[in-house]
Amino acid sequence: MPLLRAEEVSVSFGGRRALDTVSLAAEAGRVTGLIGPNGAGKSTLFDVVSGLRRPRTGRVLLDGHDVTREGPARRARRGLSRTFQHLELFGRLTVRDNLLVAAELGPGRRHSAATTDRTLARLDLTDLADAPADTLPTGAARLVEVARALVLEPRVLLLDEPAAGQDAEETARFAGLLRSLADEGTAVLLVEHDMSLVMTVCDQVHVLALGTVVASGPPELIRHDETVLAAYLGEE
Repeated sequence: MPLLRAEEVSVSFGGRRALDTVSLAAEAGRVTGLIGPNGAGKSTLFDVVSGLRRPRTGRVLLDGHDVTREGPARRARRGLSRTFQHLELFGRLTVRDNLLVAAELGPGRRHSAATTDRTLARLDLTDLADAPADTLPTGAARLVEVARALVLEPRVLLLDEPAAGQDAEETARFAGLLRSLADEGTAVLLVEHDMSLVMTVCDQVHVLALGTVVASGPPELIRHDETVLAAYLGEE
């Protein structure tokens, strides 16, 4: 059974339907990609899945439990964590303190300092631990946000454009991190515009366009799907 499932989810803003009966799943031990042009509804779907927005129709299941009416904190306690398209770090706090704030809310809060240090080391952030978050370049700040999500020891991890601002070397290391998380049994749902990263690390890819899933499948099929090319390039 998938750890995360969205079933027939619809969201409307005024008269515009941002999501139209969207269904997808994220399984333990796999990296699932969610791609599409700007305005396709990817971040809106993340808001629904994480509990920040309630769908007009449909439901969200987390490890088999219907969590559609539960808020973000309850879902976090069930093992879901996320990052955001726009950075949401506490700028005046150090990198370590950004992680500690989250770790205090997680299942390992009695050992929050140790969990924080272990996560900093895993993401090669130890040398930046005492730097204020608002002094970091974008690539490093994105990595700190991923680290903050990881200190909650999630079973389901939602990543919204985490590689933005990273150079090629940083992106390659990040790809290794994603695969290692999947190997440990985490269900990773990845929104990303770096198609090279998506095609390298994802086991399954869903494509959103105008709030609708227009294609789903393994990367090698999605790469050459004519519907996907039309969604990105505006071609028939």
